[in-house]
Amino acid sequence: MTMFVDRVVLHLQAGDGGHGCVSIRREKFKPFGGPDGGNGGHGGSVSLVVDPQVHTLLDFHFRPHVKAENGKGGAGSNRDGANGADLVLKVPNGTVVQAMDGTVLADLVGAGTTFQAARGGRGGRGNAALANTRRKAPGFAELGEPGERRDVILELKSVADVGLVGFPSAGKSSLISVISAAKPKIADYPFTTLVPNLGVVRVDEYTFTVADVPGLIPGAAAGKGLGLEFLRHIERCAVLVHVVDAATMEPGRDPLADIDAIEAELAAYGGLADRPRIVALNKVDIPDGRDLAEIVRPDIEARGLRVFEISAVTREGLRELTYALAELVEQARAAAPAPEPTRIVIRPPAVDDAGFTIEQAPDGAYVVKGPRPERWVRQTNFDNDEAVGYLADRLARLGVEEELAKLGAEPGDLVRIGDREFDWQPTLYAGMDFVPGARGTDYRLVEKPSRPTAAERLAARKARRQRPPEEAEPEAVEVTDAADEDGE
Repeated sequence: MTMFVDRVVLHLQAGDGGHGCVSIRREKFKPFGGPDGGNGGHGGSVSLVVDPQVHTLLDFHFRPHVKAENGKGGAGSNRDGANGADLVLKVPNGTVVQAMDGTVLADLVGAGTTFQAARGGRGGRGNAALANTRRKAPGFAELGEPGERRDVILELKSVADVGLVGFPSAGKSSLISVISAAKPKIADYPFTTLVPNLGVVRVDEYTFTVADVPGLIPGAAAGKGLGLEFLRHIERCAVLVHVVDAATMEPGRDPLADIDAIEAELAAYGGLADRPRIVALNKVDIPDGRDLAEIVRPDIEARGLRVFEISAVTREGLRELTYALAELVEQARAAAPAPEPTRIVIRPPAVDDAGFTIEQAPDGAYVVKGPRPERWVRQTNFDNDEAVGYLADRLARLGVEEELAKLGAEPGDLVRIGDREFDWQPTLYAGMDFVPGARGTDYRLVEKPSRPTAAERLAARKARRQRPPEEAEPEAVEVTDAADEDGE
């Protein structure tokens, strides 16, 4: 049995970036030829693209978890890792992408329209790319940045020019089957149509699409019956057609009451009050239906609605109805605003934009927020002291240390960047030149006995100079003993 799915929750995961490589070139007669670690490849992104050949979200219903390919790690000899392949998901025309809180992220209308739903992570730089005049052979490389994870809701809103609305068994499916090539299910019981049907109608040089949605009943906008699930499929329609059963035998039913009930549901759903309406009194091939149509037609026209008496069986009145629909559709298209050309807007950062902000959390921690500091933390290998020192230098150059000092941060205070927490030690961010030690280490992070500072050494030297002569330490005199020279 064919399923129609028009709403799914999709769990997207972009590819992670590959790690950079730590490598030193070693050749004969060149035991230390310099760093040659390659960069990691970027992770693949997840994009949604409109494909005219796709009409339902069924594939995502069975496979809601989607993951793009990871980037490959770098290698020695300056070999960069391969980028992960981007994952392109084909969606129907009219798909609306929403965040889990209901925020609309994209409205995909038109073949080829593309939306990048999850961005792949950046690849980490190898030690060859991190080398400079002070750090000639880095003993570390950057980690690949994790790809973006996101949960989104996909909703399909059919893109049609004309929407057929009415009670169950009013003849909507029969009507769309005779004015277009659509082949919906037709039977003599209510709720035969369980999914929206689309058909293309051609009238002379005019072409437009018609949507047939499942029958509406009182309370549909509040979730009764099938109406709430499919009312969104007529949101984009430029014209609405009330298909009314003029030969119904149900008690309490008549064309005017049916129109009032459907209009009440459309008003409760909202957003459709400005669409032009046409009334199609169907089943006039039945004598009772024709008589009732002739009786109620003046009352309907008194409401300002155009009325057409039709029969989907004998095709009576269909030519006039389709010409009227084509006229209204062309008027709606002419009144629609012209699409604006694509404009590229460049917004340079403000002169006083530091690229980060620092706020104090309720627990007393200083929280550093900004795309660059957070990305640097994600790319740092905290098992490598040299990489941690490099991170400290980058944050110091960005001005994080200076801003923390202005906010009153003291050594040992908790600083949080992204998902990492640190005890702030200003001595790490003194801006000193890097002095290489053992590979993978930073001398500023190695625990060692405290040494007097330059100021303390200068003060001690001055104190020794100012001592009285009697307190001066005797000079060391080298004494040579002859017996010692003889070894006795």
